[in-house]
Amino acid sequence: MTPIDPRIFNSLRAATRVVVLTGAGVSAESGIPTFRDKQTGLWENFDAAELATPYAFERDPGLVWGWYEWRRGLVLNSEPNAGHRAIAVMANHVPQFTLITQNVDDLHERAGSGDVLHLHGELSRPYCENCRQPYVHAAGFENLPQDGARLEPPRCISCGAKIRPGVVWFGESLPERQWLAARDAARHCDVFLCVGTSSVVQPAASLTDMAANAGATTIQVNPNPTDADGSVTFTLRGPAGTVLPQLVTDTWPASR
Repeated sequence: MTPIDPRIFNSLRAATRVVVLTGAGVSAESGIPTFRDKQTGLWENFDAAELATPYAFERDPGLVWGWYEWRRGLVLNSEPNAGHRAIAVMANHVPQFTLITQNVDDLHERAGSGDVLHLHGELSRPYCENCRQPYVHAAGFENLPQDGARLEPPRCISCGAKIRPGVVWFGESLPERQWLAARDAARHCDVFLCVGTSSVVQPAASLTDMAANAGATTIQVNPNPTDADGSVTFTLRGPAGTVLPQLVTDTWPASR
């Protein structure tokens, strides 16, 4: 991890509006594989990005539903990490705090964050592909083989159509309320942190530029180089679970 520039502490302490955008890297530290990771088991012959499309669900709904149920099982068996918890603590020190995530799990909520803007949907909120009525998963979870399995999706009790995962697939629009709220927050914040995101998936990646163009201090937290390296105010090179706890305790020592 690179040393933290003292100007970052000053910016955070002076800020009245802070926005944090998180990406797959944050959940990966809790054991949730990213779309860029090599797939294993049943999924090793598939590109994750190709499974995450409405066309894949139409062509082979059992394969896609089984894949998302496998991922939901990974989430249920995972725990929030130090990065998730640091973000929840940070919110307690800022008058106006907005958390935006590209992740579809509930690890932020389980770490104590509230009112999370999920730009790409939520695994825990499937719905009918036809009438869009929400579907509630049965209590407990059906243990799938470790390598995954095809599972036919359940049917809607209202219209009989297939239940689909509650995520935003490639080629679909972001949920309007969450996207409008995210844009508004980015355009009116004092500090904007993008954490664990490759900064290539649009339109979420454009939020950092929106904040910068509005005059905000922009801070990137990532262990690897990204497309945002040349445009953010500061880059903190390291994993969220290491960088964010240090950032929070050094900015607000009373939170130790």
